[in-house]
Amino acid sequence: MDFNVKKLASDAGVFFTRAVQFTEEKLGQAEKTELDPHLENLITRADGTKNWTEKILRQTEVLLQPNPSARIEEYIYDKLDKKLPSKATNAELLGQYMLEAANDFGPVTPYGSTLITVGEYQKRLGGAEREFLHTSATTFLTPLRNFLEGDWRTISKERRLLENRRLDLDICKARLKKAKQAEAKAAAAPDFQETRPRNYVLSASASALLSEEVDKSEHELRVAQTEFDRQAEVTRLLLEGISSTHLNHLRCLHDFAEAQATYYAQWFTGTTVSTSSGQRPSTLAMEQTQLPVTGARKAKVLYDYDAHDSSELSLLADELITVYTVPGMDPDWLIGERGNEKGKVPVTYLELLS
Repeated sequence: MDFNVKKLASDAGVFFTRAVQFTEEKLGQAEKTELDPHLENLITRADGTKNWTEKILRQTEVLLQPNPSARIEEYIYDKLDKKLPSKATNAELLGQYMLEAANDFGPVTPYGSTLITVGEYQKRLGGAEREFLHTSATTFLTPLRNFLEGDWRTISKERRLLENRRLDLDICKARLKKAKQAEAKAAAAPDFQETRPRNYVLSASASALLSEEVDKSEHELRVAQTEFDRQAEVTRLLLEGISSTHLNHLRCLHDFAEAQATYYAQWFTGTTVSTSSGQRPSTLAMEQTQLPVTGARKAKVLYDYDAHDSSELSLLADELITVYTVPGMDPDWLIGERGNEKGKVPVTYLELLS
């Protein structure tokens, strides 16, 4: 192992000098070079993007996987670059238990046949849930993680380098200021014994050294200014690239919202779902299940009613419909039938007939 003592000492000296400059700036004892307002604005926006991306990523992970232990397991597999073993969802497990119970109770019994119907639905919904989780992780979570673990790390590295270049620039400014002050002081207060030949030589030598120190400080300042300007430009270009990151996240957000809408639509309806590529049928188009009917009777509609979704039935005042309830239904609602149309209707809009 090649251990370079001189380089180590030099790096330690640079670190210490920067630390002193940083501390004096915080205490108000040293001047600080301010960044360009446009660059400052880009940095502020970038910090906001990073903070909100972290929050959205964490909350989306909680939404998709509420179990903290499961999230930790997924994180470990992801860091090890290994595929997470496929597991049945809770809905699939419930559906499987219902099917096994139906076989135990008898599939031809009313209870057994209902268990089979509901169990199959649960298994299909579980499969849809697994597909939704996979799609969300691929199209939404992965781009967010790539930004935080890739682009943002690069930006942070360049920002730290810019801060170091800024500190070096201010250190050079302070050195030049001190060198000029020492030169001016020496010129304003000559040695009272400089008429003597020996003292005159010493005074001229000291003046030359001070002048040389000023020239050296000016050169270092020019170099530091050039490096600072170059690093500021690199950082600016990277920060301006975050705008394209926003566009990428926007597309991912649309894909995530579409996948979520498709998934939840499969829970409540069997209708087609609109996508950017046209209409496609839901993978869980559930047929209507005939549940036990309780108390079927006629009812007169008192007021017009517009259905709010496909599960409800629109009504016209003074028409007659057939209504009934099913076990577990909200008491403020009934199932209404009018010819081949059927849906939920509010009790307050009806006059029940004997």
